[in-house]
Amino acid sequence: MSKAWFYLSMAIALEIGATLCLKLSEGFTILKYGIASLILYCLCFLFFAPALKHLPMGVMYAIWCGAGILGIAVLGYVLFDQALSPEQMGFIGLIVAGTVGLNLTTQAK
Repeated sequence: MSKAWFYLSMAIALEIGATLCLKLSEGFTILKYGIASLILYCLCFLFFAPALKHLPMGVMYAIWCGAGILGIAVLGYVLFDQALSPEQMGFIGLIVAGTVGLNLTTQAK
């Protein structure tokens, strides 16, 4: 895997972790999770930025968002019992299909 894809993967993982912490912060009423969320979001952008040098911005952002949506949907179901309707799962499946397609057809510089 090229450095650009590594950076993007790390940005996605950090963004998912940050969003999870944001949920756990209960609207920033639990400060430790709120602060962790801010730190993880900052780290996320530190990894996202260098990947922009080597991957098309629109494709990279679409992959980042699609992977984040899938990760958060799965964690919401597993950790918080947040069920999705079959239609919602189908639409998330379409996002995943688009994300995989973009990943397979994009070469880093």
